[in-house]
Parts: sequence; C-alpha cells; structure tokens
Amino acid sequence: MKVNEAGPLAELTALYGAYEAALMADDVAALAGFFWEHDLVRRYALGVNSYGHQSITAARQARRAEDRTLEATLITTYGDDLGTADTEFTRTATGRRGRQTQTWVRFDEGWRIVSAHVSWLDEPAWPTNEGGAQ
Repeated sequence: MKVNEAGPLAELTALYGAYEAALMADDVAALAGFFWEHDLVRRYALGVNSYGHQSITAARQARRAEDRTLEATLITTYGDDLGTADTEFTRTATGRRGRQTQTWVRFDEGWRIVSAHVSWLDEPAWPTNEGGAQ
C-alpha cells in the first residue's frame, strides 16, 4: 500500500482546510456536505454523540462554532481512497485544549468523513510512560 501519495494527500489536505474554514465560518450546510450521507457515519463530539448524517447536521445546527487555533495537524492517506486527519486545537476564548480525529473515505461522489471524534485534552489522571507501554 502506498502511504501519502502526492495526489490523494494534496486532495485530502485541501479538503481538511476547507472543512476548517467552514467550521470557523459556522457554515452548517458546508459542514454537512463533508460527512458521508449514511446512517453508519459517526461523530463523537464535546457533549454529544451523533449517529448518522441527520444527527450530525442537527447537532451542528444546535450550537455555534468557537474560534480555535490548530497544532500538530497530521493528514495521512492510505492508498487512493482512505485517509485520516488528526489535530490538536486550542479554543481562542478560553485557552482550553482539545483533539480531533477524522477518517475520510473516497466514494463516487468524492471524499467524505465516515467517522469523527472530538474531545478535550485534559491532564491525565495517571502518570504516562511516553514511548513505552502503559
């Protein structure tokens, strides 16, 4: 399998940038378009779990996006039709840190998010052993 081939990586990187721009503009219609229109799509977010495209869109309509800055963003493609986007973010207003992951799949209609997760990056409740097993 080819990882990070130039073409798919450029496509997914551009789409992730467009997703982030839509998020910061609170463009619910554009955000909905990035997600696979299927009942199997999932988005686990801050305080709400969404199961299916309609649920994701409803959750977006119910709350406003908050300004944030991104750090440690990593876009990775696996072959021509699968990719992930991982990032850490800091909320501008509060300084609170979080993380976000997305799994993207290329369908006939284009790249779509099939699974997403957003959570806070709080201090761990236990010591970590970076680089080793826990």
